Amino acid sequence: MASTTPQQSISLTTIALTTTGILLSASLAYAVYFDHRRRSDPSFRKNLKKQHKKISKLDEQSAKAAEQSQKERIKRAVEDANEEGFPKDAEETEGYFMQEVARGETMCTDGSDAVDAALCFYRALKVYPQPRELIGIYDKTVPKPILDILAEMIAVDPSTSVSGSGAGSDAGSDKVE
Repeated sequence: MASTTPQQSISLTTIALTTTGILLSASLAYAVYFDHRRRSDPSFRKNLKKQHKKISKLDEQSAKAAEQSQKERIKRAVEDANEEGFPKDAEETEGYFMQEVARGETMCTDGSDAVDAALCFYRALKVYPQPRELIGIYDKTVPKPILDILAEMIAVDPSTSVSGSGAGSDAGSDKVE
């Protein structure tokens, strides 16, 4: 025989809502407790300030280390590029220039490493007969972060002449006009 009393069971929806409500209430209670403690307990406030200072100091140190690392990487890249040398022949120089500018532009657009992209523009600058003119073009077309790295590369290399005459560049030094 079937039972005539209805069975009472708790639905899954009720359990889920109750659990969510309890967790939400506990989170809210902790936030209120933390805020009250932060406002009223001087030693707790002092401890929070110490932690904040410690974290900011670590962030500052890591930023300085990253900057120093990038400067060393830039210096190494410039030295490596100068050791590789640059073409002297007019046709080779023109092809090399076009190749490096195209590679640099591609690296800028595809999100490649900024130092590698700047290195391509640096190599092109080294073979260009009028570096000052090219820097003006770079200023209008190259993204600022890459342009800043390129400026550091130029500063690192004393043989790079940006006077506009081309006398200091490797490519224009053996031409007779």
